[in-house]
Amino acid sequence: MNRPWTADLGDGTYRNPVLNADWSDPDVVRVGADHYLTASSFGRAPGLPLLHSRDLVNWTLVGHALDRVEPAADFARPRHDAGVWAPSLRHHAGRFWIFWGDPDHGIQQINAEHIDGPWSAPHLLKPGRGYIDACPLWDEETGEAYLVHAWAKSRSGIKNRLTGHRMSADGRVLLDEGRTLIDADRIPGWFTLEGPKLHRHGGYFWIFAPAGGVATGWQGAFRSRDFSGPYEERVVLSQGRTDVNGPHQGGWVRTAAGEDWFLHFQARGAYGRVVHLQPMHWDAEGWPVIGDAGEPVATHRKPAAPEQPVAAPAVDDDFPGGAHGKQWQWTANPCPDAWTEQDDHAADGLRLSCLRTPDAHDLRLLPNVLVQRMPAEEFTVEVDLELHSDEPGAKAGLAVLGDAFCWIGLEAAADGTPRLVHRYAEGAAESERDAAGARASPGGRARLRIEVTAGARCRFSADTGDGFRPSGQVFAATPWRWVAALLGLFATAPAGTGPAGTALFTTFRATH
Repeated sequence: MNRPWTADLGDGTYRNPVLNADWSDPDVVRVGADHYLTASSFGRAPGLPLLHSRDLVNWTLVGHALDRVEPAADFARPRHDAGVWAPSLRHHAGRFWIFWGDPDHGIQQINAEHIDGPWSAPHLLKPGRGYIDACPLWDEETGEAYLVHAWAKSRSGIKNRLTGHRMSADGRVLLDEGRTLIDADRIPGWFTLEGPKLHRHGGYFWIFAPAGGVATGWQGAFRSRDFSGPYEERVVLSQGRTDVNGPHQGGWVRTAAGEDWFLHFQARGAYGRVVHLQPMHWDAEGWPVIGDAGEPVATHRKPAAPEQPVAAPAVDDDFPGGAHGKQWQWTANPCPDAWTEQDDHAADGLRLSCLRTPDAHDLRLLPNVLVQRMPAEEFTVEVDLELHSDEPGAKAGLAVLGDAFCWIGLEAAADGTPRLVHRYAEGAAESERDAAGARASPGGRARLRIEVTAGARCRFSADTGDGFRPSGQVFAATPWRWVAALLGLFATAPAGTGPAGTALFTTFRATH
């Protein structure tokens, strides 16, 4: 089948994760009967993915809110530890709002009347280094607006602290210097407090915030009658007896049926931060109880909602008319002329230019790699490739890209003839090496395959006209610092002048 993972079990229940891919630091909002989710996108472009669901289980990717990461010049090359961190998605005064913290530039916001845009240009609300994980609140009881954010120690020397501001109703100006709402250094056993989400409920200001680290932490809830505090705290979700490590950092949403649910991530190494859905209710003391008495559920009844088609974010792509699907992002702001979008009547297929670069030896340095998330723990991905270049060293391929990378594809030899090559680079290596010996590729065509099994172990093979043949050793995919390993398509050529040809990718398929 061509849907690597579906959470809907078809009998009124679902299994976790509901999004089995790297939708890091999710936040969610309901508007009418519709739910929308966004997630961190770091330095990739377009950024700020937007997903839609009616039942919180079946999700589709509807687009992105950020065409380019700003300031654009800072993201002309891949930066997987910078850019868009932990956005918050809200709906107020008939508009969608997204706030996020860029650890190197400050807190930014964009807004739009409709989820599919057009979105406003990014507005730098609080300039400075170290401000992350921003979340607004428009208080319907008082008419006041507020903002809370966390801190990145790597940029500011501060962590484990949440800062709050009063904010103008239009989300463009902070009205005070800010004050510390919660200093978790004063709470025994709490560390790395971050990712706050600000709410109003039951006469309290609520801050839902994770602590304890990405892979090992827990979800906290804080409440106060006054925005300025003092806040009391409670752990409301933790691993407990389950195998869901570090369940935290996400969003609370109340459905149209009046049910409360919580979406959060689980860090899974090379697979990234996958998204779980937990039931939620309020106890007799007015505190949220998430999951099964504070522990994650593996399966559960679905939220009460009209029946929805089984869905998951798209992976497959036929590149109709030369265009790529919404699931793809560039590893940085896109390069001019990296690809050629044809008209609606053109043949299907993605045509990438073999861009000349002095960094062709290292895919991690290139902004012109088109990537998407790995869609499941175990899957097989295939794509057809044609190399239209006789420029020596011009190459194109299918990659697994992370702190280490590995790819298989086609390269023009010194005499311009195409050959199949398979290369890799370890995390500490500065250049790629051969993973297998080159072989001829008649006509410059190949169907490329990567089989991914448990532990993100990748086996490469290719069909150059005589059936699939395995290539090289098993490659263990690795994440970047904050980003999962990614599937990638690319085309490059050695530094020089003039056009270096193109690569045509067709029929991209992932099967489970």
